[in-house]
Amino acid sequence: MKNRLNKDYWENRYQTKETGWDVGTITTPLKDYIDQIEDKNIRILIPGAGNGYELDYFVSKGFRNVFVADFAASPLKNIKNRIPDFPEAQLIQSDFFELEGKFDLILEQTFFCALSPELRKNYVSKMHSLLSDKGKLFGLLFDFPLTEEGPPFGGSKEEYLSLFSETFHIKTLETAHNSIQPRKARELFFIFLPK
Repeated sequence: MKNRLNKDYWENRYQTKETGWDVGTITTPLKDYIDQIEDKNIRILIPGAGNGYELDYFVSKGFRNVFVADFAASPLKNIKNRIPDFPEAQLIQSDFFELEGKFDLILEQTFFCALSPELRKNYVSKMHSLLSDKGKLFGLLFDFPLTEEGPPFGGSKEEYLSLFSETFHIKTLETAHNSIQPRKARELFFIFLPK
């Protein structure tokens, strides 16, 4: 299955506008969390960003050290069209598992659920390796039964606890109280800190 979800697969989804996960704006739980961040100089990564509306919000709030990564070229071009003066070097077309560097904050939004479930342990390891010692991984994870049909592939609080607790301190993992209507009661807001 992981071979099916390759760069060509994702590029095709953008070209054919099969982007049901794309709500066209930042979602409320992420916006509310970002509003609380005071240090505008931290290094931030948005992996599997797609059209990256979260980036627009970070930029509007004065964050400049934000890096966006995606497998497909089209969403990165869309970002460049929306924010022409955004630094080219901070738009990274890459396989997530080949990313390098250290980040103080990594935002998860519909990326984890897009990966083949067999890659979930690799995702956890890679996220851990990308975070600085005092970094944070935060965002939203879907809370509906894992299916073989996807993406999106589901998951549960129990699975996430099992996957992440070995290498992360689970600071927060709870049903998001301010989800957008189509995702109400179907997503968990989380903050994980590397051990």
